[in-house]
Amino acid sequence: MKKNKKTIKKKSFYFEDYTEQELTNNNKGFKIIRVSPNRVTFLFFIFISLILIFSLKITYLSLSSNKDLYNKKNNKFFSNHRRDILDRNGTVLATNVDLYDIGIRPKLLSNKDKKNLLIKLGLSFPKLDLIEIKKKLMKDDFFWIGRRFTPKEKDQFWLMGNKAFVFDLKPSRVYPQKNLFSHILGQTDDSNTGISGVEKFFDKELSVEEKLIDPLKLTLDVNLQHLIREELINAKIHFKNIGSAAILMDVRNGEILSLVSLPDYDLNKRILLNDSVYTNKITLGVYELGSVFKTFTIAAGLENNLINTNTIFENLENRLTCDKYTISEHDKLPSSLTTEQILVRSSNIGAVRIAQKIGVEKYKSFLNSLELFNRISFDLDEIGTPLLFKWGKCKLATSSYGHGITTTPLQLAKAYAILSNGGYKINPYILKKKKSKEEGQQIISKETSIKINSMLRKVVSLEEGTANFADIEGYDVAGKTGTAVKYSSQAKLNTFVSIFPSKNPKYVLVVMLDEPKPAPNFVYEFLPSEKFPNGYKYKGEKRNTSGWNTVVVAGKIIEKIGPILAINDLQASKKY
Repeated sequence: MKKNKKTIKKKSFYFEDYTEQELTNNNKGFKIIRVSPNRVTFLFFIFISLILIFSLKITYLSLSSNKDLYNKKNNKFFSNHRRDILDRNGTVLATNVDLYDIGIRPKLLSNKDKKNLLIKLGLSFPKLDLIEIKKKLMKDDFFWIGRRFTPKEKDQFWLMGNKAFVFDLKPSRVYPQKNLFSHILGQTDDSNTGISGVEKFFDKELSVEEKLIDPLKLTLDVNLQHLIREELINAKIHFKNIGSAAILMDVRNGEILSLVSLPDYDLNKRILLNDSVYTNKITLGVYELGSVFKTFTIAAGLENNLINTNTIFENLENRLTCDKYTISEHDKLPSSLTTEQILVRSSNIGAVRIAQKIGVEKYKSFLNSLELFNRISFDLDEIGTPLLFKWGKCKLATSSYGHGITTTPLQLAKAYAILSNGGYKINPYILKKKKSKEEGQQIISKETSIKINSMLRKVVSLEEGTANFADIEGYDVAGKTGTAVKYSSQAKLNTFVSIFPSKNPKYVLVVMLDEPKPAPNFVYEFLPSEKFPNGYKYKGEKRNTSGWNTVVVAGKIIEKIGPILAINDLQASKKY
């Protein structure tokens, strides 16, 4: 036994073979697990499979053309992607791009680094406010240099090789047409959420992830919008007005083809619009619109079978009073006029006499059927509400020729569309829909509609009419002028509503000029007529009523957009 103990204490080692039985159960009670060859093979197969899967994934990502999968996956947690917005012909009005907010961490820079950085910023970005940046750099607190930088601009910052820069990628909204649809499209905020216009009204629809590849299509036409806006800009040059607006709508279904309000603004600049001059004058502006209401007065008389186009009104005064109001004619007119002549020559006193014949209740009911006084339902949140008023004898008299009564130009266009399309109710809209062959509810008789269209045509075509400058050859234009006095006799809001072609109306065009001035240097051109067989040019006009400005502008617009509308109608007729 002693010999064995000495042997154990000896510092040496050796290998000893064990039997299978000894490996399975040794004398100390430990159980040694035996691994079979089949199990080893299975584990090896799993290991090789995982390596193969990861290898394939890495190879796929390295060869994929989409290098920004990680960013796209994570962007949705801090910013929304949105659907594109297109016009009726597929032209892009709003789309998405990746822009960058860029900031600086001053604590990572030495004083020398800060000086070098300011020099580099001044050379690469001369528009940056270097004085303000320098102040912020001295405070050592993080700050943003700017937001919405393009990828190219971001690369310029990155190439400066400065570790203090912070680049925050944000999917953003851009508007290729800039000012053209500013009052319609609206804007998004820094989180890409709609805050005005179409962007706000259809915010949920534009943000639906399942529909991101499906653009939102509007009824608007870029070409028509451009031409109309161009003429409104020219009008300001000639008539020195402080603002203007126009709307072009299909009288048959309410599709809006163009909606312009000036002044406008570049949507890409994301400016705050606190000034009322940027109001959408067509949808949000609420105005007294003047003599365009005479058409409604006459239509109400016809619809109630109280007058006809040839009904004669005799002994018309040139001036009358009602309570504190004095009502007078804009020009010297004959003392006897027919219903038609009252509209053609725009007689205030004649309109009052017709309204008195109709009475408050019937006149009120007729105007309500055209929905002129309630807030209209439309595809924007920026909608005005006509001012409430109390009906009475004097209100009946003044409202007959459009004074003391308000509505929006959008509602005015809708009402004229109903009057001209055979009396069928339509609702204006800008979101493109599938065409419906169903006609709306008929709220005015077809007979009244035909008579109104005929009279409105004579307002333009007859020499004594107030809208001669809109008589564009080949377009059969009809319409009515409106001149409303604002805060002084020289400050006017002038409107012209035109329907064309009058024999088979398809379009209504409303043009409005805010505070136009007389244009003595503007050359007015009269077309050949019985009075002027060879035409006539006139200069030196000192009046600033609707017939001398809005009518001129509308005529020029129709002359330019007419060929486009004719081609579109021809193409549409071939489809159906």
